[in-house]
Amino acid sequence: MAQPFVLPDFYVPYPARLNPHLETARAHTCVWAREMGMLEGSGIWEEADLQAHDYALLCSYTHPDCDAEALSLVTDWYTWVFFFDDHFLEVFKRTPNRPAGKAYLDRLPLFMPADPTAGMPEPANPVEAGLADLWRRTVPAMSEAWRVRFAEATEALLYESLWELDNITEGRIANPVEYIEMRRKVGGAPWSAGLVEYAAGAEVPEQVAGARPLRVLRDSFSDAVHLRNDLFSYQREVEDEGENSNGVLVLEKFLGCTTQEAADAVNDLLTSRLQQFENTALVEMPALCVEQGLGPAEAAAIAAYTKGLQDWQSGGHEWHMRSSRYMNEGLVSGSAQPAGLGTSALDIRNLLGRPARNRARTLAHVPHQQVGPSLLPEFDLPYPLTLNPHHAGAKRRSEEWAERMGLLDDIWDRRMLAGFDLALCAAGIDPDATEEELDLATGWLLWGTYADDYYPIVFGRPRNLPGAKRQTDRLKSVLSHTGPATAFSSDHPLERSLADLWARTTAPMDEAARTRLRGSVETMLDSWMWELLNVAQHRVPDPVDYIEMRRHTFGSELTMLLARLRRTETLPPELFDTGTVRALEGSVMDYGALINDLFSYQKEIEVEGELHNLVLVAQTFFGCDYPTAMRMVDDLMRGRLSQYEHVKKHEVPLLYADFGLDATGRAAFEAYLRELEDWLAAILHWHRSVRRYGADDVRSGAGTTLARRRPQGLGTASARIATLFGSPVG
Repeated sequence: MAQPFVLPDFYVPYPARLNPHLETARAHTCVWAREMGMLEGSGIWEEADLQAHDYALLCSYTHPDCDAEALSLVTDWYTWVFFFDDHFLEVFKRTPNRPAGKAYLDRLPLFMPADPTAGMPEPANPVEAGLADLWRRTVPAMSEAWRVRFAEATEALLYESLWELDNITEGRIANPVEYIEMRRKVGGAPWSAGLVEYAAGAEVPEQVAGARPLRVLRDSFSDAVHLRNDLFSYQREVEDEGENSNGVLVLEKFLGCTTQEAADAVNDLLTSRLQQFENTALVEMPALCVEQGLGPAEAAAIAAYTKGLQDWQSGGHEWHMRSSRYMNEGLVSGSAQPAGLGTSALDIRNLLGRPARNRARTLAHVPHQQVGPSLLPEFDLPYPLTLNPHHAGAKRRSEEWAERMGLLDDIWDRRMLAGFDLALCAAGIDPDATEEELDLATGWLLWGTYADDYYPIVFGRPRNLPGAKRQTDRLKSVLSHTGPATAFSSDHPLERSLADLWARTTAPMDEAARTRLRGSVETMLDSWMWELLNVAQHRVPDPVDYIEMRRHTFGSELTMLLARLRRTETLPPELFDTGTVRALEGSVMDYGALINDLFSYQKEIEVEGELHNLVLVAQTFFGCDYPTAMRMVDDLMRGRLSQYEHVKKHEVPLLYADFGLDATGRAAFEAYLRELEDWLAAILHWHRSVRRYGADDVRSGAGTTLARRRPQGLGTASARIATLFGSPVG
């Protein structure tokens, strides 16, 4: 059968190496698979299938330094996961049977008890038998924290098979953002990252396992693994098996392009994710080790883990070029690639070809280019706008509050704040709020918008990362205070206003609610530090990293959480941790944040010299012009809105059943959905109404106001910053 496209030139900067214990692992895993019932008689594989797939070769490439025992165990894990994938395909995907598939999946976590001494049910099929054996052999060597993380990754891999099954049943192809998010789970690379910790003897320290740099290392690793697999497996998955979950197919439909063009775009995204991995490893990881005070042994473990992920990338590529499971004609012996182990990394195109040009584009943006008024699409948002009747009073009171707090003494003035009318946004987000609730909501929007203007002006332009870090730490210290009795005292307007908001908001809250709110504010603060790091490097972000961080930089989680906390009495908190609710919220967050990117394009790109706007990210990644990139962002927004409606229609009823919600609970959740829709309607209305983003407004913003107030002349820069902002600039 002819290949549907020519495989592109892959970015493989590091040579693959082969574990010397390959033959031991091959012999062992064949015996093990037969003992577990995966071969003759299973209806899935014969021994010839296992030999042709050669998972021992995969693991010998991806874990080149571990000993024979560890390599054999890791090979068994991969044999098990590929058998599960094929077994689930044959039994539940080819003739879609969701109830039976869910019942099958529901039993598998029983074979991964957190307590390794706990009992397990009697295995009923080869998948259960294999998992029970592997769990018993693996977990004694690892900590409890690792066991919890690895069990979660395994369960995600298993349960998200239902998402693929649902898409096949409906004939639905995911949008690119949804696809990347879900592929990480169902594709299993986060699970692979956990096995890297085991095989490399490099368990990630628990105190930093959830930190952004470690999360980005894992996610960029995962995305690169999955996108590479999508290129090699397109023919088998899409043409033979009828799969909808393949990145080439997703981009082919989203971009409306040929299969070859989609394959090239997937390869560019794969390259970008690998380069994001490199940037995180070299720039963010060392800083994390210093900030967290990690000792030499902990830092060495992180370095070994990073190297293990790097080895996996190169080794996984070599295996894909050789396995009979994939489309790889001509890559080993033909002209597309020099032959021999690891020689893909020697290809001069890795240094001078498309990957190098793509990297250079991210660093070569010329700021302050004239772009003209922001181009806006038709926003087909189906949700009605309702405004809170207390809007006018909240606007007046918020302006008086900002003046008392000192927020109109430097980058803003009263006229500017009146034009921003953040009370209008709050009035649309929460049309039923009391005066007091609306004042608080307006205050949070005002503070967040002020701080979002403040950080780039005070810390971004002078590239003052140490000063920004000190300021961020002081703002976080405000959040440790629990109410008016222990209110934070500060002369700095940014800190004083946050302390006032925090005390008034958290006074009636219990500790659990305060903890969730503190986490959302800290996430937003950290995301601003991420922006400043990109500014310091003059680096346009990777598209996947940008979209995921945009939810934080826009403050979406904070404003949504304030509404959610009212529902905790009628809805179980764990409901909000489900994949269904995360999908609903993620879609809404993305749509709202990208409204801002479209409206603020001229303000940010032409006037402020910003790097953080998805239209610019798309221009940089695809090498296209402004109108084309704008249309791409519009298409993505429509896809995210469509996903929200799809989840609401098809997955929310299943959520009700899973949590056994009665009429009161369902009514509360439906009210929460209306709040998400109010949020979107309010965000769009506010952007259309205020004096902040129009062609006549963008040159009278915070930066120009500050410039008018600053002393002018040689040598005055440090003096004026110290006068205006005091020690936090430091």
